[in-house]
Amino acid sequence: MTGRLVIVGAGQAGFALAAKLRMLGDSRPITIVGAEESLPYQRPPLTKKYLLGEMSFDRLLFRPEHWYADNNVEIRLSTWVEQIDRAAKQIVMQDGSRLDYETLALATGSTPRRLPPSVGGALEGVYVARDKRDADLLAGEMRPGRRVLIIGGGYIGLEAAAVARHRGLEVTLIEMGDRILQRVAAKETADIFRSIHQKHDVVIREKTGLKQLVGRNGHVAAAELSDGTTIDIDFVVVGIGVAPNDRLAKEAGLEVGNGIVVDSFARTSDPSIFAMGDCVELPWDGTRIRLESVQNAVDQADAAAEIIAGGDKAYDPKPWFWSDQYDVKLQIAGFNLGYDETLLRPGAREGAASVWYFKQGRFIAVDAVNDAKAYVTGKKLLESGVNPSKAILSDPAADLKQLLA
Repeated sequence: MTGRLVIVGAGQAGFALAAKLRMLGDSRPITIVGAEESLPYQRPPLTKKYLLGEMSFDRLLFRPEHWYADNNVEIRLSTWVEQIDRAAKQIVMQDGSRLDYETLALATGSTPRRLPPSVGGALEGVYVARDKRDADLLAGEMRPGRRVLIIGGGYIGLEAAAVARHRGLEVTLIEMGDRILQRVAAKETADIFRSIHQKHDVVIREKTGLKQLVGRNGHVAAAELSDGTTIDIDFVVVGIGVAPNDRLAKEAGLEVGNGIVVDSFARTSDPSIFAMGDCVELPWDGTRIRLESVQNAVDQADAAAEIIAGGDKAYDPKPWFWSDQYDVKLQIAGFNLGYDETLLRPGAREGAASVWYFKQGRFIAVDAVNDAKAYVTGKKLLESGVNPSKAILSDPAADLKQLLA
């Protein structure tokens, strides 16, 4: 295959696909189409080191501008695709122009869920945290002494709380569910992070939802909560999950479930169209999942590049994730979907701990809190398919190296 590859989406997956193809020596013409005005960049540091002023934006770029010309990768920024014409093998841009493709890759990512206007979501001062524009707007709001309400107790909300406290803000976080991290982590992990945030004076209110945001002159000024209380605030950060950007695929007649449906080779229901990253639903461990992580975006894009370049190796996801909050690093190996048993193990250093997940007796994931040894051990066990001894895990004095013997 030597015809043009068009990549829709200039994020982590889209860039990784183009870079991997060039690394493989594939010389076909490549065009990347991106809606943002910036060259492809890393997103995780945006709401951490970039927002804190510890890292300049140019350091977030995957490659400098000349890399694209040097590698014959055309990049079209500040533009977006309105339609896929599968019959003509063309994409239709927002200005009506068309671009031919032989192979099309959808790396369209996901979009943060926003509050509906009916509860005040359209007021000024209500933000999500996803891209450079969001980070720049938040940077202007995060001044010492101001009051922020964070809606959602997942990792995005907790990371935003940590940054806000670092900047000297008063932080209230509400979570409608029974506890923080309810969708993504065990109670033991949630307990650890609740304690960490409370020690940093974050007010966490679980089983508490938002009833209504109250505006003053068009800007948010207060929040009425589901428990009947009202709190005064200066701005809001919404972290209530994301939705896959699958509109183009759906309107083009591709199979769509919880994202764009792909097989183990990142192919959609149209053999000329691939998809990867946050926007896709992929096969894993006998089921189908959507993985919202940088690791999956890169690994799946790399695997797709191998296929596009003529390979035949299926993508076998090995999920891992991370979250940085204050001086705490959470590293996650595996995917805890469907777990029915957990084991909490204290780490060797003060403040270190790990939570080990099992499903029907099989080890499936580990959350390591400031515990690199637990993370590395768990990752190796998952890669080798070995079940760790629960007796060793339950003994704080036992060396985890025994699990790998």
